[in-house]
Amino acid sequence: MSTNPDLSRAEWVKSSYSGNGGANCVEWAPAYVNAGAVPVRDSKDPDLQALTFEPSAWSSFITAVQRDELRGL
Repeated sequence: MSTNPDLSRAEWVKSSYSGNGGANCVEWAPAYVNAGAVPVRDSKDPDLQALTFEPSAWSSFITAVQRDELRGL
């Protein structure tokens, strides 16, 4: 998959960890995972370019967040 997939028709999902009524969160486009990418963007500024991660890297990040391993970084 391209490191810059066409996201013009992406369906974005807000993080389940969104606080403040969903105003301070990230969104991701799950439809791209099987194609080898996890696009992520800032919900406050969706017109900025999304960051794209390999699924294994994104999974490792989510696991670290769930385990609270990133506190204080």
